[in-house]
Amino acid sequence: MTTPTLSRFKIDDLYELGWLEDPRLSPDGQLVAVVWVTVDRVNNGYRRQIALVPTAGGPLRRFTRGKQDRQPRWSPDGKWLAFVSNRDDERGQIYIIPVNGGEAQQLTNMPNGASDPAWSPDGRWIAFLSPVNAEEQAREDAGETPPPPADAWEARRAREQRQHEEELRHDPRVVTKLPYRSGTSYFDDRRRHIYMIEVNPEAETPAIPRRLTSGDLHYSAPVWMPAGDALLSTATRDPEADSLFAYYDVVRIPIDGSLLQALTRPGFSYFDPQPSPDGSQIAFLRLNEERLLGEGRRVAIIPAEGGEPHDLTAHTDLNVEQFHWQPDGQGVLFSAGWRGEAHVYQIGLPGTPTYRNGATLVGGPRIVSEFDVGRDGSIAFIAGSADNPCDLFFRSADGHERRLTAINDRLLSQRLIAPIEELVYLAPDSSEVQGWVLHPADFDPANRYPLAVYIHGGPHVMWGPGFRTMWHEWQVAAARGYVVFFCNPRGSEGYGELWRDAIRGKWGEADAPDILAGIDALVARGYIDPQRIAVTGGSYGGYMTAWLIGHDDRFACAVAARGVYNLLTQHSTSDAHELIEIEFGGFPWELYEELWDHSPLAHAHKITTPLLLLHSELDYRVPISEAEQLFAILRRQKKVVELVRYPREGHELTRSGEPRHRADHMRRTLEWFDRYCRGE
Repeated sequence: MTTPTLSRFKIDDLYELGWLEDPRLSPDGQLVAVVWVTVDRVNNGYRRQIALVPTAGGPLRRFTRGKQDRQPRWSPDGKWLAFVSNRDDERGQIYIIPVNGGEAQQLTNMPNGASDPAWSPDGRWIAFLSPVNAEEQAREDAGETPPPPADAWEARRAREQRQHEEELRHDPRVVTKLPYRSGTSYFDDRRRHIYMIEVNPEAETPAIPRRLTSGDLHYSAPVWMPAGDALLSTATRDPEADSLFAYYDVVRIPIDGSLLQALTRPGFSYFDPQPSPDGSQIAFLRLNEERLLGEGRRVAIIPAEGGEPHDLTAHTDLNVEQFHWQPDGQGVLFSAGWRGEAHVYQIGLPGTPTYRNGATLVGGPRIVSEFDVGRDGSIAFIAGSADNPCDLFFRSADGHERRLTAINDRLLSQRLIAPIEELVYLAPDSSEVQGWVLHPADFDPANRYPLAVYIHGGPHVMWGPGFRTMWHEWQVAAARGYVVFFCNPRGSEGYGELWRDAIRGKWGEADAPDILAGIDALVARGYIDPQRIAVTGGSYGGYMTAWLIGHDDRFACAVAARGVYNLLTQHSTSDAHELIEIEFGGFPWELYEELWDHSPLAHAHKITTPLLLLHSELDYRVPISEAEQLFAILRRQKKVVELVRYPREGHELTRSGEPRHRADHMRRTLEWFDRYCRGE
């Protein structure tokens, strides 16, 4: 039998690479429901469908057939799955489907869509979120909710009428709060509220949902208390807070209509409350509001009736991504990044043997992106590594682990995968910096190669070999003949609070030397051509790319994507205005000179490096005006600069944008590199 010839990665492999999201273990631990995402090349989009995977091993089975099915949630007895689908309503509605076979049944018909289903402990009810404004709340309270449509034609007609009315209602658009837009769209006057609806698949008439919350507040995904008498959520503390990311409190919402109870106090922002299995305690993530980006997220607990929070993970110096209670209620499991990897850890409650002395349950050279915990303590998790960007794994309660899926093996088995080598080097101040290197497939250290430097965004992000959304791009660059370098400079996650907070008020000054030192370390090896070094990055990586070429002329070319170039205007136009306030400790009218001096635009007159600017027209995190300013400044000086504008896209273009735009973004980046580093 002949060994198949392996080929190099191509840009268009993007269309073949799928990924997984939101794993959920069944109550009996026999199955994992997971969202399987594939690229729909013909329609230039994505399909999200729910798949079932046996934890004992066996083929992944596509369970739903909608174009956008997500948020699978098991009923307590494991016989039904609730999920959100856009199959009959682009806003999304909640459906239920029997696990042993049968058609999906639409459960909700909310005028503004429904999401985040949560089964009650007895399986009789599902709580969920739906947006509603004050006028709509008043009509509901008065019992004026219109009846559900009689058929598909009536439903379509009602949707079209409603769409027309919405367009008129927002023409012109009146803005009274910040932020007023995010993602790729503008906010309206609706707030996410919690409803509950009875689940009775045999009922002849649709159930009528009941709203449990009211007012000018946003609520997060509901979670049932074990007794089934109340829900937990978080609510915006102050409607006038003008914040997308902070000022949330944990609230307890009785389902009998009695008063909502706030369980936390100002000083921290709280997220993802979860009751202990016996209902006696509540765990949640919290952020110190004085240093929202400096300390990271920690797991804390309070008594179920409220009280002083007790931090469980503060001593670990880890920024918690996700957590779940242990089935016995004696501790929590949480995921966090550390030195280019992300693992699942266990920490006990005060008084238990593992308090302040936890264990790593899922380790290894990989990045765990999501996980779920079964009733017996087993763990289903999604992870990526240097040789595989994404798959589903299972760790049994006795510690044995198995890989459950091979969603990209058909493609990966045909490609030459460049190994990813760790590179640890010293910064100018002798601090240790961790980076990684990929070499071309035909690499010979006796030859000299162009270098492609990739810089992450955030700025508080951690890259590693298993970082899924960059994995393919790094492989393609190496396949094109580049040595590829990336690192986690100061400001990155995964190295503790001091490292993460080291760039506070020092953007560009504190972290740029870490990146340049890595380039110097590679050039010192002798196989990098110092005249052929390209640099690129997105978001804060775009900021750093522009900062570097404004202060150093070693680069043959640069590509800056969706970057921040003027801190003064970024503050006033972004949906994340707090980033500038927190990172620099003040407002533009207080720190004008400091913010301008730390803006790449202030140093643009020194740029000599050919620069390609890539930006999305609907980017409301870093508005396109940032790129427009830098382009204009450079063009007026007759510098080599191009600006590419992507319609319909937001800040997530390279991660979840239209597939053709993602491919084009990668192609333009590499062709710019080739033009100046390879003479092509």
